Amino acid sequence: MKIWFAEHNWPWQPERYRYPAEQMLLTLFPGEKPEYPETPPDLEGSQGILIGLSRGRVKASISVLAKRGDQLRNGVTSFSAEKLDEGPEQVYHTVSHALKQAFYKAGTALLGYELPWGSLTGVRPVKLPTKAMLAGRTARQAEWELCKEYHVSPPRAALAVECAQAALAVRKRLRKDGLALYIGIPFCPTRCAYCSFISSDVKGALALVEPYVDALCREVELAGALLRERGLHISCAYMGGGTPTTLSAPQLHKLLSVVEDCLPMEGCAEFTVEAGRPDTITPDKLETLRDHGIRRISINPQTMEDSVLRAMGRAHTAAQITEAMALAGERFGALVNMDLIAGLPTDTEEGFGRTLDQVLAMGPANITVHTLALKKGSRLTEESLTEAGGTLCSPGTVEAMLALAADRLRGAGYVPYYLYRQKYMSGSFENVGWARPGAVCVYNIVMMEELQSVLSLGAGGITKLVDPDQGRIVRLSNPKYAREYLDSWEKISAAKRTAADFQAELAGSQDAGHRR
Repeated sequence: MKIWFAEHNWPWQPERYRYPAEQMLLTLFPGEKPEYPETPPDLEGSQGILIGLSRGRVKASISVLAKRGDQLRNGVTSFSAEKLDEGPEQVYHTVSHALKQAFYKAGTALLGYELPWGSLTGVRPVKLPTKAMLAGRTARQAEWELCKEYHVSPPRAALAVECAQAALAVRKRLRKDGLALYIGIPFCPTRCAYCSFISSDVKGALALVEPYVDALCREVELAGALLRERGLHISCAYMGGGTPTTLSAPQLHKLLSVVEDCLPMEGCAEFTVEAGRPDTITPDKLETLRDHGIRRISINPQTMEDSVLRAMGRAHTAAQITEAMALAGERFGALVNMDLIAGLPTDTEEGFGRTLDQVLAMGPANITVHTLALKKGSRLTEESLTEAGGTLCSPGTVEAMLALAADRLRGAGYVPYYLYRQKYMSGSFENVGWARPGAVCVYNIVMMEELQSVLSLGAGGITKLVDPDQGRIVRLSNPKYAREYLDSWEKISAAKRTAADFQAELAGSQDAGHRR
């Protein structure tokens, strides 16, 4: 779709505001790509977006005129003209926010309906009510702000505030001398149709697995030495992937032994291992995890419908999921998370309901309900299954699935505790983690709400260094692929030193503040 910025009155070159305009275009019209013509689009004969900024003595406003098909709609957002005289960053924030609201008003007028998350485009909507409540506003006020300022629907605003309250409870317990830990295992038994993660089919990468474990142990040893030297500790830990239980029991034992021996895990509140695929779960692997102090695992069926499992490319059945949960129950009790996906190819509302019933009957401590996202690089996207017999669920069906999940989960005593969104999600909905009281996964909240630094080890890991007081985040990436990871020790070791120094400096500033 053609986008034209009227060239007068902008505080900087209009090109600087392309990003917020493109965010709203993607949110409202996912199939459209932005174009920037040299002359304004002729809205009499084509579709396009005209964006202008006007300034009066008291008020300034952004107007968006949008044409699609035979419809022409306008959206306007006003703000105090004095805000255009503030500092550069404040001005950019004010103008970008107003542009997105005006674009949203014009776009939804064209569509004829509102979006569940309104004009919000980021992956972390919970940050807004969290910030509001930290500033002294009540939960009700934070909820009202989401609805009024960002056009979020009342049910989604209430959901975000519930998750913000869970985040605030965890935030109180975190110290700056602690980091969350992520360990990545980039191997899976097969590649699921919806997956875009950096992972390898273990059958085709078998020769890499053992040297990868050796290299990962080396990185763990270095990280442990650096953290201990600086008086830092691990607050919570998560081993994901890929599918960590693709590793054999001896390989898991080798890795976890090094983790125990080298990393400062003494104050670690929880350590979760993503068992993920039930076709990788065996009694000896579960015994190994238990022997090394793992008390929480994740088993991710995504669906209990065999036909949907086949459509996804999963090489296991629903019966194997039930068997894996029975094995896990003997060793981990109820401390198991199960992931589900609403909107999978060939699924139905009735089938999703049957999945919910079967999963609830197994009694896991956590259930995470994802919305299908058509991710770049996934087989589902590359094969364009939307054009192959209409196999994807409609947004209306996905909405019904999510409503059904919320109703049944609340009825079974679960509460929402973390939430995030992704690009290209069906119906522009969300992913929500649900937990029984007292069983939240702290790592999920820390990672998603960026409450504490996350030290990532392994291929594809992104260490995220968080200074919560300054709102500063520094990202350090490990090499993406296992083979590349094996050949990049200098880069990996340098990143670990940077991470340890960053966190030690934060911890030192906290100690100094306490002494004062």
